[in-house]
Amino acid sequence: MSRPYFLSSRLSLGLLSLTLLIASCKVGQNYQRPTVQMPEQFSQRNGTDTLNVAQVPWRQFFRDTELQNLIGTALANNFDLQVAIKRIEENQAYVRQTRYALLPAVNAQMAASTVTPSRNSLNGLSLENFIGTRHLEDYSANLSLSWEVDIWGRIRRQNEATLATFLQVDEAAKAVRTNLVSNVATSYFNVLLLDAQLEIAKRNVTLGDSIVRLVRFQKQSGDVTELAVQQAEAQRQNADLLRSQLEQALAIEQNSIRQLLGDWPGAIARTNRLSTYPVADTLLTGVPAQLLANRPDVRASELVLVAANARAGVAEANRYPALTITGSVGLNSFQAGNWFALPNSLFYNLAAGLVQPIFQRGQLKTQLEVAHIQRESAQIQFRQSLNNAVKEVSNALIQNEKLQEQEQIARARAQTLQGAINNAKLLFKSGMATYLEVITAQSNALQAELALADIKRQRLGAMVEVYRSLGGGWR
Repeated sequence: MSRPYFLSSRLSLGLLSLTLLIASCKVGQNYQRPTVQMPEQFSQRNGTDTLNVAQVPWRQFFRDTELQNLIGTALANNFDLQVAIKRIEENQAYVRQTRYALLPAVNAQMAASTVTPSRNSLNGLSLENFIGTRHLEDYSANLSLSWEVDIWGRIRRQNEATLATFLQVDEAAKAVRTNLVSNVATSYFNVLLLDAQLEIAKRNVTLGDSIVRLVRFQKQSGDVTELAVQQAEAQRQNADLLRSQLEQALAIEQNSIRQLLGDWPGAIARTNRLSTYPVADTLLTGVPAQLLANRPDVRASELVLVAANARAGVAEANRYPALTITGSVGLNSFQAGNWFALPNSLFYNLAAGLVQPIFQRGQLKTQLEVAHIQRESAQIQFRQSLNNAVKEVSNALIQNEKLQEQEQIARARAQTLQGAINNAKLLFKSGMATYLEVITAQSNALQAELALADIKRQRLGAMVEVYRSLGGGWR
């Protein structure tokens, strides 16, 4: 009795050792980041200093308490971000599942059956002749094991793909945070712009009233006709129409911010003014290579490539033999009274099978070709995401630089045209200018003030875009 058991143990131990040795193999390429030729700097004006504003947390970048409160509320309640977090939790569950992928599957089963065949059947006659009864019972309880040995690393490659997908979803959530911070800040500055433009429009309505009164007085003196009064009145109505349009846009913009906050439509509290809001003239941009670490969307794109590379390994492993080990151990008896009588009711078995795909109508070959194509496509998309990131930073830096120059020009122009209104009114009173010159001066000054406010908002937007495009906002 001891020698057969010893041989069986040696056979099992040998099978296990061979299995573990074979399982150390893994087909497919281990992931290596593709070589990417990136520029050394974003522009000639930016050096190669590695200090980068993207590494600054958003609470330090935006020091305005009102804006900080809005961004904090959005990060806590925004619907898109909540969905992104749920996707992370979903993929976390799949990652936890990979811990058990290499372990055997074990099932417990308990069954009982009773059979009474026909007296005229072959089974009935056989039972009655050999056992002395036509009634047959069978009771069993067993544990069964099934284990696919990961010879070629198929399961491990699949686990790599699952982990990469989880990390990609996590980076995608960070990208949502970055965009959310940027969107809230941009919308907040849009509200300040509309506040400033609304104030300009109201001031021009008041100015228009004074010009209408002046033209009416000139009409009473016989210096102008009713046409001049109508033109002045129309100019005042244009300013009043603009006021109404700006109030509409302001209400809608505030509703948009409230939606970003996950709240119902309504107004937002604010005390800041666009004209006095500080703008960062220079921002530390670091070097383009830092985008690989700072931009969540770039990292997410690379993780798509990592997953595609792992799936190519899975497709390659599917073409090789699969080794499956099965076994079971339990109790079996045809009488309930002897079910747990040991060791007579004990049984066990162990088997191993090797399956080599031979002909599957080219499916495995096609799957491998498609996996390689998808990996190449993911690599192209990764390069594209890097190219797009560098372009966005470069564009934002150009905007930030040129808008500073444009603001200086626009401010000087607004001051010039504001002075032209006063001169036109004085000249009109003295009969040295026509009412059309007064109306034109007012219209030009109005447009200049609106343009100046818009350029100031664009400067704030460019500041936010530099921060976002560099990868700031998710920390």
